[in-house]
Amino acid sequence: MQSPGFLLTIAAFLLMLGPLVFIHELGHYFVGRWCGIKADVFSIGFGREIAGWTDKRGTRWKLSLLPLGGYVRFAGDMSPAGLSDPDWLALPPEERAKTFQSKPVWQRALVVLAGPFANFLLAFILIAGFLLAYGQVVTTTEIGSVSPKSAAATAGLQRGDRITALGGRPVATFDDMVRFIAIRAGEKVTVDFDRGGRAMSQDVVIGTDHRTDKFGNKADVGLLGVGPARVAIAPVGVLEAPGIALRDLWDTVAMTGEVLGQLVTGQRSVKEMSGVVRMAKFSGEQLSLGWLAFVNLAVMISINLGFINLLPVPMLDGGHLLFYAIEAIRRRPVTPQIQEWAFRGGLAAIMLLFLVVTFNDLGAIGVWQHLAGLIG
Repeated sequence: MQSPGFLLTIAAFLLMLGPLVFIHELGHYFVGRWCGIKADVFSIGFGREIAGWTDKRGTRWKLSLLPLGGYVRFAGDMSPAGLSDPDWLALPPEERAKTFQSKPVWQRALVVLAGPFANFLLAFILIAGFLLAYGQVVTTTEIGSVSPKSAAATAGLQRGDRITALGGRPVATFDDMVRFIAIRAGEKVTVDFDRGGRAMSQDVVIGTDHRTDKFGNKADVGLLGVGPARVAIAPVGVLEAPGIALRDLWDTVAMTGEVLGQLVTGQRSVKEMSGVVRMAKFSGEQLSLGWLAFVNLAVMISINLGFINLLPVPMLDGGHLLFYAIEAIRRRPVTPQIQEWAFRGGLAAIMLLFLVVTFNDLGAIGVWQHLAGLIG
C-alpha cells in the first residue's frame, strides 16, 4: 500500500479545496455586485483571520484559520449564514439600498444560486478542456466479451449482443452502461438488448466488484461482466466540446442525485459517506499520480460541491432558495423567528452529518482498528 505522505496530503487538500471554495464564493460576490449589493467580507475559511486586506469598495478579503469552506457577508447580514441584521432598516437610504435584504427576491435568489452555478461552470470548463486536449472516448453498447461466471454470463448475454436499455433507461454508449451499473451492485435489473435484429429482454442481478486500489482504498462497485466491442479516441472540435461537456456534467449530476437517493432510502449504507478527512486523503493520492488525475478529482468535487449546496437544507444555498420560493409564493418573507429556528436545525443536522462522515473517514483510514489494537 502506497502513501503520498502527510505534508503532500495537506498541501493537496488546501490546493484542492481553497480554489473550489474561492470560485463558489466568487459566484456569490460577482452577482451580488451586479445587483448593487455591497460585500462587507469575503472569507476563505472560518474563524480567526490569518491575513487579509480591504479593497477600495470596503470589502475585507481575508484568509481564516479553519479552511473548511468560506463565505461572503453582504451588507445587512448579521452572520456568514445570511441571517438578517434587524438594524439594516435603520441605515441611511443610500446605504440601505446596498444591503442584501433591500433587493427583490429574484435578485437575492440569483446571488445565492450563483455559488453552485460557479462550481458547475468550473467543472464544465475543465471537462471541455479535457475533451479539446485529449479527445473523446467513443464506444457502443455492443458486447465484445463476456466474463465467465459473471452476472452477464449467468443471464445468458453473448458476444455481439447490443444492449439498448438498462432498467428501462435507454443507453447509447458503453460509458452510459458503466455509470448505471456502477452504483447498483446487487440490484436486479432488466436488460433489454438486440441479438441479430431480434429484441430480447433478460433480468440480471448486478454483480459486485470488491476493489482495492494501490493506496488501500476499498470500494464495492456494480459489475455486469461485459467488455465493449469497439473503443476509439476521437478528436473533439471547439464547437462540439461544449455540448459534450454539458452532457457529461449532467450525467455526473444525475448519478450524484441517484446515489444520494440510495442513501436516503437505505439502499446504500451511510458508512460509504466520506468527509474532509478522506477528501484530503484522496487529494494527496491523486496529486501523487499527477496533475491530470488531480484535476479530474477537482472536477468531481466541484460538481458535488455545487450539487450539495443546492439541497433544500437551511444553512446551505438550497435552504435560502427554499425560503425565497416561499416568499415569492406568499408575497412576504418567512418570519425571522422561523428562519432562525430553521437555520439552527440546519446547523445541527450539518454538524451531525459532519460527525458521522468524520467517524467513517477515521474508520476508513484505520484509526479505530489501530486504537482497538492498542487497547487490546
